[in-house]
Amino acid sequence: MIHEILPVGMLGCNCSILGDELSREAIVIDPGDDISEIVALLQKHHLKVTQIAITHAHIDHIGGAAKLRAITGAPIYMHEADAFLADRLDVQAGWLGMETPENPGIDTPAKEGDILKAGAIEATVLHTPGHTPGSISLFMPHEKKLIAGDTLFQGSVGRTDLPGGDPEAIAKSIRGKLYTLPEDTIVVAGHGANTTIGREKRQNMFVRP
Repeated sequence: MIHEILPVGMLGCNCSILGDELSREAIVIDPGDDISEIVALLQKHHLKVTQIAITHAHIDHIGGAAKLRAITGAPIYMHEADAFLADRLDVQAGWLGMETPENPGIDTPAKEGDILKAGAIEATVLHTPGHTPGSISLFMPHEKKLIAGDTLFQGSVGRTDLPGGDPEAIAKSIRGKLYTLPEDTIVVAGHGANTTIGREKRQNMFVRP
């Protein structure tokens, strides 16, 4: 599997490109900005995007999705519980002093247990609310990888003081769904360095198992 992680935008959102080496199909996760750089990586690996997945609708994760869809024709996959945040991209842009990006809407609603596919790649959808009501994580058991969005970070968790945040919900999501995954699962967080489930269970002071 091809896996490129590209920090994009002023907040350094980790955009993931998952590509199947045989079919050349790809999923792009959280194309928050810097779409030209994302497209350059797709071209480098000769990949065709079949789905654009959004872990949650904060501007740094969703801001470039409409542009990428216009270029690739791939549908937007996101949980409907975050539609209210996508509808307020102008407010989010005001917080950061940036131009308001286009709201891409939702082409395919995300649901717990869905399996996203690109060639032989399979990613199971976990609904992990708390950072936002519609936050999702994507677990790839064959690759032992988790795309966690802003739910779980190395040594930290997603903030819950923004609209729709819920500290009890994020703790429940992490304990009930993420900490139950194999300990050697690599966690690709929405910002910053990778970690593992085992490391976070042992060292994360914000949510204990």
